[in-house]
Amino acid sequence: MAIDSNRELTDSEDAAPRPATGSPTERLVVVSNRLPVVVTRGDGGAWETETGSGGLVTAMAPVLRDRGGLGIGWPGTPESEGLDEALERAAQGTGYSLIPVPLSPGEEAGYYRGFSNEIIWPLFHDLQSHCNFDPAYWETYQSVNQKFARVVDERTGPDDFVWIHDYHLMLAARELRGMGVKSRLGFFLHIPFPPLDIFVKLPWRFEILLALLRYDIIGFQTMRDRRNFIQCVRALVGSAETCGRGQVCDLELDHDRLRVGAFPISIDFKSIEDGARSHEVAESAWHVHENLPDRQIVLGIDRMDYTKGIPYRLEAFRHLLTHHPELQNRVTLVQVVVPSRRGIPEYDTLKTTIERLVGEINGEFTGQSGWIPIHYMYTSLNHCELLGYYRAAEIALLTPLKDGMNLVAKEYCAASLEESGVLILSEFAGAAAELQKGAILVNPYDVVRVSDAIHQAIHMPPDERHERMRKLRRSIRRRDIFWWVDSFLEAAIAKNLDSFPVVADYVPDGAPEI
Repeated sequence: MAIDSNRELTDSEDAAPRPATGSPTERLVVVSNRLPVVVTRGDGGAWETETGSGGLVTAMAPVLRDRGGLGIGWPGTPESEGLDEALERAAQGTGYSLIPVPLSPGEEAGYYRGFSNEIIWPLFHDLQSHCNFDPAYWETYQSVNQKFARVVDERTGPDDFVWIHDYHLMLAARELRGMGVKSRLGFFLHIPFPPLDIFVKLPWRFEILLALLRYDIIGFQTMRDRRNFIQCVRALVGSAETCGRGQVCDLELDHDRLRVGAFPISIDFKSIEDGARSHEVAESAWHVHENLPDRQIVLGIDRMDYTKGIPYRLEAFRHLLTHHPELQNRVTLVQVVVPSRRGIPEYDTLKTTIERLVGEINGEFTGQSGWIPIHYMYTSLNHCELLGYYRAAEIALLTPLKDGMNLVAKEYCAASLEESGVLILSEFAGAAAELQKGAILVNPYDVVRVSDAIHQAIHMPPDERHERMRKLRRSIRRRDIFWWVDSFLEAAIAKNLDSFPVVADYVPDGAPEI
């Protein structure tokens, strides 16, 4: 089906699957902070490996396998003895090679915990008050990016396409070009790219921006992120012209050209949907409702992180119960928090805050009936349990203060087989642009409006629920994780950018036209 690049696909249309593109002899090399396998020591001390979970690994695996590709990344352990042999054994089951980049504990602390997660993570999520601009982190970040680049240089040739992922490796192209590498280099940023007034607070803003310009193509989650990047280039580097009006455009600077695009990452829709149909998941969902009978379940699932807005969400639920007492005993918030970055003081403080709020709210509203307003779980769920909660919940409440995408929102919709669930989503999640036609969008800082949105969802007529969820599921099914991979690889080689559709943008309701 031909796609008009100047319009969004309508709800009644399905985009035909795009074939994986690129030269049939071109090898794909995927470079990321972590390898696509989990490496651990078994009880007997021998290395054990298992394929990593998640849509990205699922989508990339067949592309890497078909091209005899490479996966390059940190194995997650400072140990190296016998590791190469273990990865070779793991590679036999994947069909592509796994190349480790060993990091010492000091490098892991400065590059990963330090620069990546104490500087870039909070800054790019508009939470600069959480940043620790330690100059030592910058030195380690540079040296580790150089170490990754050396491994890539040693293992690749000029005909390879090297696809580098995320904020941990923004300097990799600079290091590779400095080594004389001629391969085509692509980069995808999985988190938001900040606006100019936030980005300029980064002490190493020029170095990072100039390093990013050494890539041949850069992918962002949303059109907003792409605009922010282009604005930063124009303000800090110099005049830059754009060519192309759809999902992908070329950015021309003097004699150089960089391709930039918005490629909203997605999920393996069919896998989630098929899993949700299984008997085991149906049993899991039934047990959830059996334990919470005769009430609507509002579900929040988040990693423990200050970007997820969990305290604001809890306050919004408190406001709902205070101002709508008739909902007491009729609605329960199930809040699952997945442990993350344990031992870091800021995250430990956040955990304490969340647990205090849950205790306060439950103590304020729990009555003699035995109804508990908030069921709080600080744990990781297995796949069956996760899908069971998705199926059981009438409402998903996902209100991050800032998110690159939020794949939980898409997974919830894929698992909503009866198409009766309601998605309440932060307008600051990257997924808001794609899902705005079916979700209830909210400002997560506005606890009153979030409370009103929960109330609206609880009382939403069945017909409206079905109509909204059908739109959401159709959109996610059409642009799944495989569409994401193929569209990026196609953009890397495309001569005519008019073949790429317009990617949905998001403008808050009531915003004035400019």
